[in-house]
Amino acid sequence: MELTLSTPALLFSTASLLLLGFTNRFTATAKVIRDLHAEYRVNPASLNNIVLIEQIRSLQFRVLLIRNMQFLGVSSLFVSILCMISIYLEYQVAAGWLFGIALFMQAGALAISVFEITISIEALKIELSDMEHVLGHQSTVKRLRDVLSWIDRRKKQSKSRES
Repeated sequence: MELTLSTPALLFSTASLLLLGFTNRFTATAKVIRDLHAEYRVNPASLNNIVLIEQIRSLQFRVLLIRNMQFLGVSSLFVSILCMISIYLEYQVAAGWLFGIALFMQAGALAISVFEITISIEALKIELSDMEHVLGHQSTVKRLRDVLSWIDRRKKQSKSRES
């Protein structure tokens, strides 16, 4: 298969749109983290901070994923440029490999994006946990509180055994 200069150039339009979307996600997520952190600092002893802490934890992980998506997207662009240089220098075998690598990098960025979206959905479930009486099912935060109270009971039991 013979690659032309326009073949890897196709990746530029898709990669730039992906990077724009990833940057928008990053900006929105960073703003939410800042807002939640400010809310936490107002009343750090509040029981509702379980929700805030879990949301911030989830958002921190999402920021890491978004960073990786951006890295793969930018790397894909760079490898596409190397592919175009290889085509220009008439190294067709190298150009073919580089084009394949660039495609896989974009596919990796998209796969991470799908994973990040699923985490985002879980964060929305945490946000809506205070509506569990309306929604009619046990929320993630309720389960978290149950686990935390179980851990506290276990700690108290182990301390009482040591005494």
